[in-house]
Amino acid sequence: MPRFQTLSAPLLRTLSEATGLNGQEVPPSLCRGVVALSRRFTRGSHARVTDYLADDGLRLAYLAYYLPVSLAKVQALLAEMPAHPDASGSPLRPFSVLDLGCGPGTATLGALDWILRNPSLARLAVEVVAVDRSASGLRECERLWSIYTRAAPVSESCLLPVRADLERLGQGGHPKIGQHAPYDLIVAANTLTELFLTSGDPIGRRAQLVRALLDLLHQEGTLMIVEPALRAVSRNLHRLRDILLEDRACTVYSPCLHEQSCPALVQKEDWCHEERPWTPPPLVAAIDRQVGFIKDALKFSYLLLRKDGRTIVPRASTVYRVVSELREMKGEKRAWLCNETGRPEVGRLERERRIHLAGDDRECFGGGEFAVVDDSDLAGAFLDECFVFNAKPAAEIGGQLLELVVAQLLH
Repeated sequence: MPRFQTLSAPLLRTLSEATGLNGQEVPPSLCRGVVALSRRFTRGSHARVTDYLADDGLRLAYLAYYLPVSLAKVQALLAEMPAHPDASGSPLRPFSVLDLGCGPGTATLGALDWILRNPSLARLAVEVVAVDRSASGLRECERLWSIYTRAAPVSESCLLPVRADLERLGQGGHPKIGQHAPYDLIVAANTLTELFLTSGDPIGRRAQLVRALLDLLHQEGTLMIVEPALRAVSRNLHRLRDILLEDRACTVYSPCLHEQSCPALVQKEDWCHEERPWTPPPLVAAIDRQVGFIKDALKFSYLLLRKDGRTIVPRASTVYRVVSELREMKGEKRAWLCNETGRPEVGRLERERRIHLAGDDRECFGGGEFAVVDDSDLAGAFLDECFVFNAKPAAEIGGQLLELVVAQLLH
């Protein structure tokens, strides 16, 4: 299965029916709604994440523009997850999902579509518990689920909407949520950063909530946390990661290649986030042209957490994650790497090295790739040999590294 690139035809049909838009025309009122939501999302106005769904104009703007982008982020990470334990064996049991802070059903719809298009999972029944404190968000989630399942070949599927105060879930849970545990997948997409804003220790309270969620997670399940690609938000996610790892509450499947303290927190200006290529739907591209936005890449911060110790690639002191683009500066190419040894910046002068690319010229250094560095001495930020690999979805290869060289630094 190739790396995620665009939304599926069933998802696009669902969004078109839900919005009544096909990308041919972009009403001015829709553009105004998109801009208004952008101001709210990027200027710290996070009073209630789903309040806008009660407003007809803002709800349409979200469904037409922001929901496709969030869906794509979730599905990009679903493609990165390891295989479901029952994907190739028996007895079969339902694939169970908890969508925490579901809003209009971003992870709910994304997971349903991903399961149905995954040959090893499509035969499983699907159970999704969608939780939000907004009644309008839950209604929209049910509506989108209904539109999708009317046309999709879903043999057995069940959606259970639950209205609950997310900030109370870490204080004893909720009976409707607990009775469907354990979950194979728990998703908190653009949710944690909205919680405990008035607390004296918001990150500590979020860690308490995540611990409660881990108790609901299947031993071979995945807890996905997705946050906006903003510096302050991302650094808070790095701090949350460190608290959970220090408590030995879980391990990181990805993006991290180690369980040490996050090296991005050493310098206050550092942070870590993803930027992945995709092909936006025609309506999103049309809105971009009208309002001057650019959604040609998926930008987000994330954690995939597990309890079984599995990791996206085998770890070693010579294995790094590429956490920057390849930067070209006056005859020199440089990139930032990360693993248990820290965040070294590595590079080579063009007169001393040439670069041979076996894949697309720029995408191979977009961040989020893996580098196997045979030379452990990084003094002077020079590499004797560096292979950058792309990770194939674990559903196909069981979490092993795809041996496809996409870039190689040579003498």
